[in-house]
Amino acid sequence: MSLQNIRVVLVNTSHAGNIGGAARAMKNMGLSRLVLVDPEDFPSSDAVARASGATDILDGAQVVATLEEALVGCTLVLGTSARDRRIPWPLLDPRECATASLEQAEQGGEVALVFGREYAGLTNGELQRCHFHVHIPSSPEFSSLNLAAAVQVLTYEVRMAWLAVQGQPTKMEKLETTAMLDVQPVTADELEHYFGHLEQTLIEIGFLDPAKPRHLMPRLRRLYGRSGISKLEMNILRGILTETQKAVRGEPHERRQE
Repeated sequence: MSLQNIRVVLVNTSHAGNIGGAARAMKNMGLSRLVLVDPEDFPSSDAVARASGATDILDGAQVVATLEEALVGCTLVLGTSARDRRIPWPLLDPRECATASLEQAEQGGEVALVFGREYAGLTNGELQRCHFHVHIPSSPEFSSLNLAAAVQVLTYEVRMAWLAVQGQPTKMEKLETTAMLDVQPVTADELEHYFGHLEQTLIEIGFLDPAKPRHLMPRLRRLYGRSGISKLEMNILRGILTETQKAVRGEPHERRQE
């Protein structure tokens, strides 16, 4: 099983040295895919200096403008930040995060470990794009972790989980029929398209008031995020929304045939 399916995503990093430190931590643990979302200073000589020999990780880093771009193709997104207390989210510790990441990678899924800004972490909107939140149980007397140190903690746990399963047959190797393709997980970008479709449909049927949305969409995100939706199930859900919109608009529609 390869660790190539696991990417590290750094969001709006302000200090280039932290990017280099994160790259070094990744290379120490055998990970190589680094994605930078709107970094304030990159490329940078400070990043190269802190990388200490992991410049190949920096050279191969993908730089994108938005978190949505960074998560394209991902089937599991784990955000390292404090939980949104108003809407409790599924929470993992670093070891559980590593186990979940390896299980998804075994099945051929793409995994993103997302780290926020040094000074403020991830926004609530960014956290809501994550299937799980990851909390590093540091000392409450001094709980703030350096960004590169946080990357080191999670990538270390990923490597330990990876070493533990070496030599054992993967889940994919145990599959006996192609019927399991029906449970191929939906990707993060496909899920985002669905949420946009869902929100528009809820507005059209009068269930959601865009002027007073309250927490409806975040709660629905949480619901679907923990459901493990497959691509086949997503097609069904999108079809239901499309036919609902047609009914509201008075357009002709066809009964679905299985």
